[in-house]
Amino acid sequence: MDATIRAVEERDWPAVAAVFNFFVTNSLAAYPEELVSGDVFREKHLASPTYPFLVAEIDGEVVGFAYLSPFHHALTMKRSATLTYFIHPKSTGSGLGSRFLDALIDTGRALGVTNFLAHISSANTGSIRFHARHGFTECGRFMKVGEKAGQTFDMVWMQRIEE
Repeated sequence: MDATIRAVEERDWPAVAAVFNFFVTNSLAAYPEELVSGDVFREKHLASPTYPFLVAEIDGEVVGFAYLSPFHHALTMKRSATLTYFIHPKSTGSGLGSRFLDALIDTGRALGVTNFLAHISSANTGSIRFHARHGFTECGRFMKVGEKAGQTFDMVWMQRIEE
């Protein structure tokens, strides 16, 4: 599987939503219970256009996406950013998550970001392990803040500081 990682384009928003909606429907990794449209992600990107929003494409099909967003809009917090990525299960295990993470951290550094944060459903143990393997440590946990499909879950915050 040879994936191309590139900046998102206008034509990608429906495919980005489709990847995310897989997790909405099939897991606790995505918090919403209702399907979302590509407009949700377009608006996120337009709200912070200098931050990267990337897609992974294999044979012309978007199989994942990743983006960085401000942790907080106060300029005093500009050194901190939140990472988000979702990769369709048919494309996991191929190093794509690591490639996304490296690209987001490299681009974030260029923007002056040194503090990278991720919030993860406690039910998404694979993502928690992934982040731990890549130098993130748990820095906070909101207990039982989520409930979806009859299951409660925590929101786990993980952090990696690049100084």
